[in-house]
Amino acid sequence: MNPLPRTSGSTTIGTLAPGRGVFCNRTLNLRSIKAIGYDMDYTLIHYHVDQWEGVAYEHTRERFAARGWPVQDLRFDPHSVTRGLLIDRELGNLVKANRFGYVIKAAHGTRVLSFDELRRTYAGTSVELSVDRFVFLNTLFSYSEACLFAQLVDLLDQDRLEGVLSYGALYDEVRSTLDEAHSLGEMKAEIMDDPARFVVPDPETPLALLDQKHAGKSLLLITNSEWDFTRTMMTWSFDPFLPEDMTWRDLFDIVIVSARKPSFFHDRNRLFEVTDPETGLLAPSSQGMAKGGAYFGGGARLVETTLNLTGDEILYVGDHLFGDVHASKDIRQWRTALVLREMEREAADLYAFEPKQERLTALMREKVTLEGEISQLRLQSQRARRHYGPPGEGPKDRKTLDREISRIRERLVTLDEQIGPLARESSELGNATWGPLMRAGNDKSLFARQVERYADVYTSQVSNFLHVTPFGFLRAPRSNLPHDAD
Repeated sequence: MNPLPRTSGSTTIGTLAPGRGVFCNRTLNLRSIKAIGYDMDYTLIHYHVDQWEGVAYEHTRERFAARGWPVQDLRFDPHSVTRGLLIDRELGNLVKANRFGYVIKAAHGTRVLSFDELRRTYAGTSVELSVDRFVFLNTLFSYSEACLFAQLVDLLDQDRLEGVLSYGALYDEVRSTLDEAHSLGEMKAEIMDDPARFVVPDPETPLALLDQKHAGKSLLLITNSEWDFTRTMMTWSFDPFLPEDMTWRDLFDIVIVSARKPSFFHDRNRLFEVTDPETGLLAPSSQGMAKGGAYFGGGARLVETTLNLTGDEILYVGDHLFGDVHASKDIRQWRTALVLREMEREAADLYAFEPKQERLTALMREKVTLEGEISQLRLQSQRARRHYGPPGEGPKDRKTLDREISRIRERLVTLDEQIGPLARESSELGNATWGPLMRAGNDKSLFARQVERYADVYTSQVSNFLHVTPFGFLRAPRSNLPHDAD
């Protein structure tokens, strides 16, 4: 390994980029938080997604090739998928849904469905996350899974995957083979051999944790990764940016590896202590946890007992919507923060698009006004033809009414020609096929609805907590309702 040069840990905080904020769904007083727990992968340590997921894809593809599947020409395409999609195991589709579960975009395999195909396929269908038919892709680890599944659907439709009888069975093969690639350790060994290829260094993250520690917070590392991988990656990513007399272990009051989240929050795991940091040797821990210790397994209730804290005094920060923030909030009532790396790109795109968005909003406002006017004129014309009802305002004779209706229709056609390109560009921000992570057309995406439900706050990276400090009071904005004044 080639270590990064050690620095003093100092940093200059300039003007915040649009996506570097900490966005608040529920008011969070950081002064009342006594302990902060962190996931590691894609939370404390961010990876080059194309590199990490590319390796996962290749290891999985090689296993399929060894079975004789015709996958030799397949290549990883990270731009073909995005977080927040769902796999439809019944139809072999990737889909994007809005907050109500209505599908607004879909692709069968790698082919995007037309609007008419989409309407025929999903008319009357509402996505339910509790139904086995749909698999929610809610982490960056989903990229390789979604990309490979879509490509294999194409091969299945060509009858080139012998023995696979359904799209659901195909998905199960992809999932189990990908899990096998992860569990055998070859992939993580490749990453540990060359961290610089995979890790995005961030000297501000250790500083953010130092601020929290010196402000009196207990810091916890709770990761599903094994001890050897955790020690290697944390040493490489954190130690160069800490004071000379510190290592990453000194930051954390408790370190828990192989936590098996979400079962960790159900307290279903046996507890072992890491007795030899060099070898990762384990021994059963009959005495529970103690500050300064490193452990394998265990459960959240034991963490609360060790620290003598209740759930609302602990903030847990992770990147997995269900394994991290959903489970910790739903089961233990911990406060929650979700790391969404894509927010930086999404916010930057929205910021750059703002002048066009203002133009689009103005055009839509004019369209709404004209649609209201033409609706009134059509009703007035109908009443005039049928000889009923009170006369409306405006022209009274039918010829004048018809001319006015034609004029407005022509203007609406012109408006649609102007709105169309802007609306398409807006729908392609972030990803040309699937659009923004948090939006589904003009509505919130299903992913955004889950974030809203389970994450008290969300942010693009842990170092953004530098800007709110350990003493910040994060207030949720007043929610807008359809009847609120603009």
